[in-house]
Amino acid sequence: MRRLLLCTDLDRTLIANGAQTAAKGALALFRQLVRREDVTLAYVSGRHRALIERAMFDFDLPEPAFVIADVGSTIYQVLPSGWQKNEVWCAQIAPDWHGLTHDDLCRLLAVFPVLQPQPREQQNRHKLSYHVAPEVDAAKLMGEMDACLTGAHIRANLIWSIDEPGGLGLLDVLPASANKLHAIRFLMQQSGFPERDVIFAGDSGNDLEVLLSGLPSVLVANADPQVKSQTAAANPDTLYLAQGGYLGMNGNYSAGILEGVAHYHPALDVWLRAQQLKFLGDH
Repeated sequence: MRRLLLCTDLDRTLIANGAQTAAKGALALFRQLVRREDVTLAYVSGRHRALIERAMFDFDLPEPAFVIADVGSTIYQVLPSGWQKNEVWCAQIAPDWHGLTHDDLCRLLAVFPVLQPQPREQQNRHKLSYHVAPEVDAAKLMGEMDACLTGAHIRANLIWSIDEPGGLGLLDVLPASANKLHAIRFLMQQSGFPERDVIFAGDSGNDLEVLLSGLPSVLVANADPQVKSQTAAANPDTLYLAQGGYLGMNGNYSAGILEGVAHYHPALDVWLRAQQLKFLGDH
């Protein structure tokens, strides 16, 4: 039996908290899918641990086996005894900051007045998070920040995305080796999953590296239009754009994830169709 490591972003991917309508029954069918013994669920999010736990409660999300949080700067294994942080990952990404602390980097970047630090709970030892006015020239700003950091011998990964509900730009500063893609590959290595047995689902700018990496991925139908444009030339063998229509659903959020799973794994497509028929027969 082939195993599947199903990695999914949360906001506006699994969680239906965007402007588009969610497909009825999609999340319930997703819950059934990830209860299978051959499916390992991992959440991959920009949220920190407390916000992920809050989302799991508020949206009745299934408990994952792993959580990649803080845009890839922390990894947890979710055990019956609690969440266990992967310190091997922390040690692996730490050298990129050349021995400087989070607060050291904050002082270094204080020369950029457009950077407004996000609340303390959004920060961690390997992640600086800022709010930026959306009209700021993000490419120019990040170029100047990169030059500043490089001058201090710091290898950093700058990640830009948009908080649509809040109308704000989000800018995260991480160690260069800390991002969603590297964290997923680390998890694959630690858990023994080859590329063909992995699927990533996402919707926004901070998912781009994974979506374009060659790992089997799905872009949900409600994805950011700019991300759709940026991935238009991607390899169709490794990036699937949910279209809607699968199982009568619209391809948004969890419906798009299910559509992607069915696209890459025909055996699970058969199983999903049977589960939906069973549900309809029971009702």
